[in-house]
Amino acid sequence: MTLTRRIIPCLDTDGARVVKGVNFVGLRDAGDPAELAARYNAEDADELVVLDIAASRDRRSTFLTAGGGIRTLEEARAVVLAGADKITVNTAAINDPELLSRLAEEFGSQAVVLAIDAKRDGENWKVYARGGRDATELDAVDWAKTGVSRGAGEILLTSMDRDGTLSGFDLPLTAAISTAVRVPVIASGGAKTPLHFFDVFTEGHADAALAASIFHDGAQSIRSLKDFLAARAVEVRLPC
Repeated sequence: MTLTRRIIPCLDTDGARVVKGVNFVGLRDAGDPAELAARYNAEDADELVVLDIAASRDRRSTFLTAGGGIRTLEEARAVVLAGADKITVNTAAINDPELLSRLAEEFGSQAVVLAIDAKRDGENWKVYARGGRDATELDAVDWAKTGVSRGAGEILLTSMDRDGTLSGFDLPLTAAISTAVRVPVIASGGAKTPLHFFDVFTEGHADAALAASIFHDGAQSIRSLKDFLAARAVEVRLPC
């Protein structure tokens, strides 16, 4: 059975506004999160990812977001009760890998997303914590395997080298993670053109592709992107 590929807009928030930068720095205002979310819902986005990118940096809890700053089962439960379908964890899982197991036991693995911010280090990729600010000694591929073994049911993989550059997804990184784990991988970082999405699905073997700048700025509509992919035999969900 051919799996439908997903197109996912991402709302990175820093306080009450959506922000976007390049390589995780130089953040600029990109709009109101509620207005953008409503627009993407109307455009038939498959999912919507909302990440409070400052929560781990500021060591505070999140409010009405799917990820960012979630450190405990109680904080995750509050996000789910607020309406989130999935919980995204990054820094907290690095500090306490068993958190993934506790979340999976409580909500099911399908609701637990391990976010990995990775940057090339020679022939491999290193994992970064706290919104890309702190380098760790974790290898991205090994950490993805560990995360899945602990209970993560999906990987949100962001290439720090490509983030905000509009130069295309990191295909080697995405392919390395996608072939190493048995759960869906969401590719993030670098999207600009419809061909970039086609490449990450065919060469990077991603199950979903996430983007921010091109959607926020109106450079690419979700519907026209899906039409482009469908015309090239990539299975996507289209409105009836």
